Amino acid sequence: MSKPFLLLSFDVEEFDMPLEYGQKISFDEQIDIGKKGLDALSHFLNKPKYRSTLFTTAQYAIHDAERIRQLAQYHEIASHTFYHSSFEEDDLLNSRLKLEEISRQAVVGLRMPRMRDVSTHAVKKAGYLYDSSINPIWLPGRYNKLNVSRKVFKDGDLYRLPAGTSRFIRIPFFWLAFKNMPLTLFRKLLLDALINDGYSCLYFHPWEFVSLEKYKMPFYTKRPDGQQLLDKLMELIYSIENEVSFISISEFLAKSGMKEQ
Repeated sequence: MSKPFLLLSFDVEEFDMPLEYGQKISFDEQIDIGKKGLDALSHFLNKPKYRSTLFTTAQYAIHDAERIRQLAQYHEIASHTFYHSSFEEDDLLNSRLKLEEISRQAVVGLRMPRMRDVSTHAVKKAGYLYDSSINPIWLPGRYNKLNVSRKVFKDGDLYRLPAGTSRFIRIPFFWLAFKNMPLTLFRKLLLDALINDGYSCLYFHPWEFVSLEKYKMPFYTKRPDGQQLLDKLMELIYSIENEVSFISISEFLAKSGMKEQ
């Protein structure tokens, strides 16, 4: 019996979250925190067996091009549009082309910043195979997507791969839940979904693995952080790595028979 697929993903971006809470942060610092986050994850990401999908803004990639090119040897590079703080529809195509230029690989996947809604027609027109911009949960003030399938589905000519959740009550397998939930419970729910669904998609941000103490963000968004959070992530990975196959999202879709139309 084949192992279930763990679709690890990271949103590689400028660290602009303090701006949401009224704290000024320079662009250079936003990029620097993103770089330090990838530094913290380097021991993990430099191991080919932990193949992941890196949803990267073109803006960030331009400022850390050599590293993105190196990471592309082991991981899928996908688009997180051009900028994290602003969006125009042309950014869909422009970010894909810039990321392909930098990574030297085809870019077929998209995840919108903050999982915002996007026209599926525009995404397909810009040359993407899939979109992973759905959090199929209810989170007050942010998401109300309980009416959307929690499993991969086709929307017109575009494949939609929602972020992973537990079965039944849809507890999300994303960064905020991972920070704030006991690891034993998170692991139990994740394994249940993996066994019953055959896959699940987790997502994090590199900046989470940097000290965020000085930033004026809600406590639940920044603790644990840095090494403490990295230790928690690695404990999860080490505890399940013999029970799952690590695979990129585009590879998962291909193995599932979902190919370019």
